[in-house]
Amino acid sequence: MRPRTYRKSSDGVISVGGVKLEDLAAQYGTPLYVLDYETLVANMRAYRDALAHWGTPYYAGKAFCCRAMVELVAQEQFGLDVVSGGELYTARTAGFDMSRVLFHGNVKTAAEIDAGLQSDVGHFVIDSIDELVAVNQAAAQSQRVAPVLLRLTPGIEAHTHEFIRTGQFDSKFGLALANGIAEEAVERALACTNLRLDGFHAHIGSQILTVEPLVANAQALLQFSLRMLEQFGYWPRILDIGGGFGVQYTKSDRPPDPAVVLRRVKGLVDEWTPPGHRPPQIIVEPGRSVVAEAGLTLYRVEVVKEVPGGRVYVAVDGGMGDNIRPALYQAVYSAELDGKPDDVPLQEVSVAGRYCETGDLLIASVKLPMPTRGDLLAVWGTGAYNYAMASTYNRVPRPAVVLVRQGDSQAWIERERWEDLVQWDRPLQVSPGVEA
Repeated sequence: MRPRTYRKSSDGVISVGGVKLEDLAAQYGTPLYVLDYETLVANMRAYRDALAHWGTPYYAGKAFCCRAMVELVAQEQFGLDVVSGGELYTARTAGFDMSRVLFHGNVKTAAEIDAGLQSDVGHFVIDSIDELVAVNQAAAQSQRVAPVLLRLTPGIEAHTHEFIRTGQFDSKFGLALANGIAEEAVERALACTNLRLDGFHAHIGSQILTVEPLVANAQALLQFSLRMLEQFGYWPRILDIGGGFGVQYTKSDRPPDPAVVLRRVKGLVDEWTPPGHRPPQIIVEPGRSVVAEAGLTLYRVEVVKEVPGGRVYVAVDGGMGDNIRPALYQAVYSAELDGKPDDVPLQEVSVAGRYCETGDLLIASVKLPMPTRGDLLAVWGTGAYNYAMASTYNRVPRPAVVLVRQGDSQAWIERERWEDLVQWDRPLQVSPGVEA
């Protein structure tokens, strides 16, 4: 829930990465996204160790992507999963080894397909028959053979919020196993002279807090692979089981240990690989479970408002513009006031954002020492899908992102300014009194 380097003094002063939160607020302002280097690296190395000699971890860039993060991913010997031309461009700008990039996404425009081909990405992950045809045609025009994986929809229900389930049959993602589309895609891919089919991928959802759906996903991929061996004589070189490993946002969350899940997967791969064939290389795509608990968002309390007979609202200088997840997914977070000793009495409050929406509540109910204007509030576990989904709603600039490590800090993304909000605006070109 909190970064590994979290410390709190007897008088309530909080530090992360050896840096006091009050010092970060003074140097960079608030709201502020803070990432802890030690937690990021420890999380990545845990996956790398669990997959040693039989699998490869790829970081899911959609969780949080910027140039410095991509450089750290490369440093830690991960591959990279991108879902757009923008993420692909970020990887190229960061000097990432493009042969270790998976290009995902249920929609890839012609420009994005061309960018992927020109970049020599490691694999396109094909999401539909239409995309299979488009990538094959584009590869033929550029006189290339594109390596591909087929994304399958295995029909497994991940017990998570409906907006982040992806593996059920009725899904915008993937090629369904239930209606024969997946088999058709395999047959067509094998017949395409400008595609090289290397294997299969399935991702069933995000923030999964039990072991069995993750294991069942791997089992479904292996079962399908055996059918393809029987039907077409094809055995995959790669099986990509996606990500979805949950994290602890509150004390009640009990996420599974990824190493436990991966041991189960390894056992299935060894057991189900037919004689005379090599076990497929397993790819895992953690995103949230790498960055979420490494991150926090630091806010300044601006207003404390007690509604007679109602709640106490603690309004901060950020909100749904920097964390849309509570409004979008009903996500629940934990928070802590800086500078408050543990023995201070607690008060149940609602942490409200600054945006012009009644639904802009960062935390509907949390027990805190009674805040006052000017206090610093840390919301834990915001490393994933916070900056990545941030907006400039109400024309509020997006916060900076900083990394803390061993008593030092560095900016990874600069804070936006009011001036940045109008840089792409253009003036009205219609003269007064002229009818349209």
